[in-house]
Amino acid sequence: MKQVKNFLGHIYFVYALLLFACTMLIVVVPIWLTTLLPEPQRARVMHPIFRLWMSVFMPLVFCPVRRKGKHHFKKGEHYVVVINHNSLADIPVSSPWIPGPNKTLAKVEMARVPIFGVIYKAGSILVDRKNRNSRAESFSKMNEMLEKGVHLCLYPEGTRNKTDEPLQPFFDGAFISAIKAQRPVVPGLIFNTGKVLPHNKALWAWPRPIHIHFLEPVPTKGLTLNDTAEFKQRIYNLMFEYYTANRERLS
Repeated sequence: MKQVKNFLGHIYFVYALLLFACTMLIVVVPIWLTTLLPEPQRARVMHPIFRLWMSVFMPLVFCPVRRKGKHHFKKGEHYVVVINHNSLADIPVSSPWIPGPNKTLAKVEMARVPIFGVIYKAGSILVDRKNRNSRAESFSKMNEMLEKGVHLCLYPEGTRNKTDEPLQPFFDGAFISAIKAQRPVVPGLIFNTGKVLPHNKALWAWPRPIHIHFLEPVPTKGLTLNDTAEFKQRIYNLMFEYYTANRERLS
């Protein structure tokens, strides 16, 4: 039985990859056209395209996305949304299902991938993590997006969690940005993407429902950069407790 599932998982992976490529070719032109617009108009036009694309793609690969906590996003407010990161499948789930236009911080290397790089670059703030100037510039761009009324979608673990722990330690960047801009932080938890596309199996995937839950915003009003470590730990604790309390029920 295990060998059968292993074989079917490879077949499913190829099916999902081909479907992703086909649907990507449909949306790449309208997404490229949005790059002709200035921000924040670009983000506002692009977000419904991303959402429509993933609203079609995810059910076709038998991974319906179920969202909870949309009501925490108040009209006229703009947030730093911090999300756990277990899999490459997190990216098509997180940004499109955040209510409203948003930008994510992304590695510059992926923008060099043919065709996909156009989409990746259009929806992201690119950063070369090896370059100090690039890292500093990315902070300025994130602040600029918040000022223009665009949410930020950030993964404070930095990279995919390949450990057995619910969360990896958080980096400071997302929380520094939130405190500097005095914007609330919305913790977001994604469930099951690590089981859909596990990091320890090559060219293998398995369909499951995916859940994304947004928690109540945590204000930063009055905080200074001296509060970064304490604030980061507070958000970490909230996310850790919620994830561990719900992962079995939602798996």
